[in-house]
Amino acid sequence: MIQYQFFPRSHGMTEQMKRVVTCFENQHALIDSSQHTLASNEVLTQLSVDLIDAGFFVEMSKTKEDKINVPVLFGLNNKIDKFFNADALSHDGKIVIEVEAGRAVINNQFLKDIFQACMMHEVEYLVIAVRNMYRANNDFESVKTFLETLYISNRLHLPLKGILLIGY
Repeated sequence: MIQYQFFPRSHGMTEQMKRVVTCFENQHALIDSSQHTLASNEVLTQLSVDLIDAGFFVEMSKTKEDKINVPVLFGLNNKIDKFFNADALSHDGKIVIEVEAGRAVINNQFLKDIFQACMMHEVEYLVIAVRNMYRANNDFESVKTFLETLYISNRLHLPLKGILLIGY
């Protein structure tokens, strides 16, 4: 089943974030990590039509032309000096989506996703999608516990308005 948790827990999700959850719910049978071992790009492909309908640009392939570049640093004459890639980006540039599979927890990819989203120009929200289970590990719970600790400890303040964690 699709699970999700928004952080900070003291705030509710925006309507656009709810639409993202609906995209995952619509495709659950095809992406359910208890039934399928899809790579993250395959999951993104299954979600792409729903995400586009929900108002997102979606990376359609790994070719340079299909990458979604989100600015990080600007240089002389406002030329983009540094950018990070996103799996999906809302049309207004405020929500970035990262879909992970096996590397989410084992390689701490979710931490890299958080860092990059914090650096992206004008991004306010991050959606991280991870498998519910991967190799007998509950990746959703692992990331949820990490985010819970991050927000409750109040020791590190992120420049994001919120993070939505989705388990598929």
